[in-house]
Amino acid sequence: MTAQQTRPAPAEPLTVLREIYGYSEFRGKQAAVIEQVISGGDAVVLFPTGAGKSLCYQLPALCRNGVGVVISPLIALMRDQVEALKQLGVRAAALNSSQSQDEFVTTRRALARHELDVLYVTPERVATSGFMEMMRDLDIALFAIDEAHCVSQWGHDFRPEYRSLDRLAEAFPGVPRMALTATADPHTREDIIERLALQNAAVFTTSFDRHNITYEIVEREQPRRQLLDFLSRHKGESGIIYCLSRAKVEETAEWLNTQGIYALAYHAGMPRETRDAHQDAFLREEELCLVATVAFGMGIDKPDVRYVAHLDLPGSVEAYYQETGRAGRDGLPADAWMVYGMADVTQRGRMIDRGASADEVKRVERTKLNALLGICETADCRRQAILAHFGEQHGGNCGNCDTCLSPVETWDGTEAAIKAMAAIYRTGERFGAGHLIDVLTGKETERTESFGHNTMPVFGAGRDIAPKTWQSVYRQLLAKGLIRVDHDAYGALKLEPEARAVFKHELSLRFRVDRTPKGKASSGARRRNDAKAALSEHDQALFEVLRTTRTALAKELEVPPYVIFPDATLIALASQRPGSAEAMLEIQGVGKTKLQRYGAEFLDAIRAHG
Repeated sequence: MTAQQTRPAPAEPLTVLREIYGYSEFRGKQAAVIEQVISGGDAVVLFPTGAGKSLCYQLPALCRNGVGVVISPLIALMRDQVEALKQLGVRAAALNSSQSQDEFVTTRRALARHELDVLYVTPERVATSGFMEMMRDLDIALFAIDEAHCVSQWGHDFRPEYRSLDRLAEAFPGVPRMALTATADPHTREDIIERLALQNAAVFTTSFDRHNITYEIVEREQPRRQLLDFLSRHKGESGIIYCLSRAKVEETAEWLNTQGIYALAYHAGMPRETRDAHQDAFLREEELCLVATVAFGMGIDKPDVRYVAHLDLPGSVEAYYQETGRAGRDGLPADAWMVYGMADVTQRGRMIDRGASADEVKRVERTKLNALLGICETADCRRQAILAHFGEQHGGNCGNCDTCLSPVETWDGTEAAIKAMAAIYRTGERFGAGHLIDVLTGKETERTESFGHNTMPVFGAGRDIAPKTWQSVYRQLLAKGLIRVDHDAYGALKLEPEARAVFKHELSLRFRVDRTPKGKASSGARRRNDAKAALSEHDQALFEVLRTTRTALAKELEVPPYVIFPDATLIALASQRPGSAEAMLEIQGVGKTKLQRYGAEFLDAIRAHG
């Protein structure tokens, strides 16, 4: 029998951490969460991506009697995490709609024989009466509800099936329940606790600062050229590019391949077989750029994603934070880059107004969109602005975002704002930014003449300011909540009540200066050296040898390379060069099972390299 089938569940958390996972100590508040759940208490865990949420439910499941039931919305994530646990020697399985009848029966039998430590299921499966009956006959170690923000209609990824999970509290009294998410604003957090009946749970939060991610947001000029400039920093690395539409996803992926960048497309409109194949390729290949809609990514466990790029504006700070958070899960430096413009704001606003949501939900969505636009338009530290949205204070000057690496100039925009808003008012609040800028700059067009706007005092009042700068002024007025876009009036800009204070000179405004191509930030080029770059030339050569060894093993076992060892472990092996199994066991990320399975190959590679 394999170690996977016979491994007893150790009782001591640190023993499990060392022997199974290969780490000597817990990170942050992991130990406190694990102690709470092992002792039988409920927990709400609000940790950023990369902070080790999965360990918070996997490890207690190994330390308590019975099987830990993990509820996850994504089949791909289940498959990934089940395989990773098996490589650690943990008895794990999943129940989902992608399985054959034989696989389903095998898993049911393993459950009945108490041969599983961790079981992954979808929320739809949990809602069935058959599953609930099956669970009543088992010892349940815990219920972990992952991606818990899906329970909230205020969240950016609401899924109605999550609402039924409150039944677990009544059906399984005494079984600890956990809700975990990587992002949730205060309103969503409250909804999670209420909807899942976790009022008595201990709430664990940690800093949402992803200090290893460099944030860069640039104004749209020539987006494809700008994207190529960004990708030139990441040759040979894995990353994700997000686009709003399916058509743009396919066009971008096709174009990138003509530019010599290996890219695949992913969106919900593709045949499932193609979609799954492209996702598997992304997980298993180390130099692939995946171009996707937001249909891709939630729960993806790939740790070595070195960049996330956005060619379109997300709908909220929460969505932006979670999508960018898929970069650098291994703690090594990664880049989050986005290009945006006025058209993004208009398009996103139109999607909100034309959606099927209730008016109150639309109001919240518009507020969240404006909050993201405010982050785009800030002249201050972006990290500070992002964290403030989640109620976390940061001193600014992070040294790892574009506005800190290349400070942004500002200018007194009060008079320009008055002119911009006067153009809105004088033309009857019926026109979009393009026409208003024509009026301000005194551009004679068929529309300015036909509406008589060329005879107004405001016509040409802004000739001293370039049209591109007027675009920036209108974006920043939107971000400050002084104007809004009325999509029922074909994108017309309208004044908000707060604009009155500017007209009366009771409120002065400062605007950021848009970067010119020569003055744009180069945060990626100036980002901190990562651990790999700190290796000596000889050790870097060994790292590449170990990477080749890992790739060969991964292909043989048909698993993603990082399931064998993450890059951080390869870097440690290359720098410390263990000469024995005992020494290799001291490397972070090398547990007993992985040492038994792969230790000889990696030790041989180290010895052969000299």
